[in-house]
Amino acid sequence: MDQRSEQAKTYRAWYRTARWRALRAHQLATEPLCRMCKAAGRVTPATVCDHVTPHRGDPERFWRGPFQSLCDATPWRCHSSRKQQQERSGYSTEVGADGMPTDPAHPFNRG
Repeated sequence: MDQRSEQAKTYRAWYRTARWRALRAHQLATEPLCRMCKAAGRVTPATVCDHVTPHRGDPERFWRGPFQSLCDATPWRCHSSRKQQQERSGYSTEVGADGMPTDPAHPFNRG
């Protein structure tokens, strides 16, 4: 049984439309590499058209974006792991070469 709300069931169906498939194809053609991997110095093909700002069922945000290209099938799984962690906590847990958190919003960097 699907535990999603009725609203979620409605907007999840938008991902199966020809309009979304065309929008996704355009985004991935325009930005073929994962934006988060690229920022970390990795070259990784993108496979997901991600909403930079979560749409939460708002049709205007869903269809207009902004969008970014992210990977999902690599060891980094930027869309299903990193991006969702950031949305839940409000900051990135990425660390730099020095081992320190790179996100100014990270609790370590706020003190």
